[in-house]
Amino acid sequence: MLIKFFIKPRKGVLDPEGRAVAESLRSLGFENVKDVKVGKYIEVYITDIPKEEAEKQAYQMAKKVLVNELIEEYEIEIVES
Repeated sequence: MLIKFFIKPRKGVLDPEGRAVAESLRSLGFENVKDVKVGKYIEVYITDIPKEEAEKQAYQMAKKVLVNELIEEYEIEIVES
Protein backbone atom coordinates (compact mmCIF):
# COMPACT_ATOMS: atom_id res chain seq x y z
CA MET A 1 0.00 0.00 0.00
CA LEU A 2 1.20 3.48 -0.84
CA ILE A 3 0.44 6.77 0.90
CA LYS A 4 1.12 9.89 -1.18
CA PHE A 5 1.56 13.24 0.56
CA PHE A 6 1.26 16.46 -1.46
CA ILE A 7 2.53 19.37 0.64
CA LYS A 8 2.68 23.06 -0.31
CA PRO A 9 3.00 26.40 1.44
CA ARG A 10 -0.23 27.87 2.81
CA LYS A 11 -1.71 30.81 0.96
CA GLY A 12 -0.06 34.02 2.14
CA VAL A 13 3.13 32.31 3.36
CA LEU A 14 6.32 33.60 1.75
CA ASP A 15 7.66 31.08 -0.78
CA PRO A 16 11.09 32.33 -1.91
CA GLU A 17 11.79 29.18 -3.93
CA GLY A 18 8.49 29.53 -5.76
CA ARG A 19 9.21 33.20 -6.45
CA ALA A 20 12.66 32.33 -7.88
CA VAL A 21 11.16 29.66 -10.13
CA ALA A 22 8.47 32.06 -11.35
CA GLU A 23 11.07 34.73 -12.17
CA SER A 24 13.25 32.18 -13.98
CA LEU A 25 10.30 31.02 -16.07
CA ARG A 26 9.39 34.61 -16.96
CA SER A 27 13.00 35.34 -17.94
CA LEU A 28 12.85 32.35 -20.30
CA GLY A 29 9.90 33.86 -22.12
CA PHE A 30 6.95 32.44 -20.19
CA GLU A 31 5.43 35.87 -19.53
CA ASN A 32 2.04 34.41 -18.61
CA VAL A 33 3.41 32.80 -15.41
CA LYS A 34 1.60 34.56 -12.58
CA ASP A 35 2.86 32.65 -9.53
CA VAL A 36 4.58 29.41 -8.54
CA LYS A 37 4.32 27.42 -5.33
CA VAL A 38 7.06 24.89 -4.66
CA GLY A 39 6.12 22.05 -2.34
CA LYS A 40 7.03 18.51 -1.41
CA TYR A 41 5.83 15.14 -2.63
CA ILE A 42 6.43 12.20 -0.31
CA GLU A 43 5.68 8.50 -0.82
CA VAL A 44 5.36 6.21 2.21
CA TYR A 45 5.01 2.48 1.56
CA ILE A 46 3.23 0.47 4.24
CA THR A 47 2.03 -3.09 4.61
CA ASP A 48 -1.51 -3.74 3.43
CA ILE A 49 -4.01 -2.76 6.10
CA PRO A 50 -7.64 -1.62 5.84
CA LYS A 51 -7.89 1.70 3.98
CA GLU A 52 -9.56 3.42 6.96
CA GLU A 53 -6.61 2.49 9.20
CA ALA A 54 -4.13 3.64 6.53
CA GLU A 55 -5.90 7.03 6.38
CA LYS A 56 -5.73 7.40 10.17
CA GLN A 57 -2.03 6.56 10.17
CA ALA A 58 -1.37 8.90 7.25
CA TYR A 59 -2.91 11.87 9.07
CA GLN A 60 -0.89 11.04 12.18
CA MET A 61 2.31 10.86 10.09
CA ALA A 62 1.50 14.25 8.58
CA LYS A 63 0.73 15.90 11.90
CA LYS A 64 3.66 14.39 13.84
CA VAL A 65 6.47 14.40 11.29
CA LEU A 66 5.88 15.39 7.69
CA VAL A 67 3.94 18.67 7.73
CA ASN A 68 4.37 21.96 9.55
CA GLU A 69 0.69 22.88 9.74
CA LEU A 70 1.48 26.49 10.64
CA ILE A 71 2.93 27.20 7.20
CA GLU A 72 1.98 24.19 5.05
CA GLU A 73 -1.20 22.58 3.79
CA TYR A 74 -1.42 19.06 2.45
CA GLU A 75 -3.45 16.39 0.71
CA ILE A 76 -3.19 12.66 1.16
CA GLU A 77 -3.89 9.93 -1.37
CA ILE A 78 -4.04 6.24 -0.45
CA VAL A 79 -3.19 3.78 -3.24
CA GLU A 80 -4.15 0.19 -2.53
CA SER A 81 -2.03 -2.61 -3.99
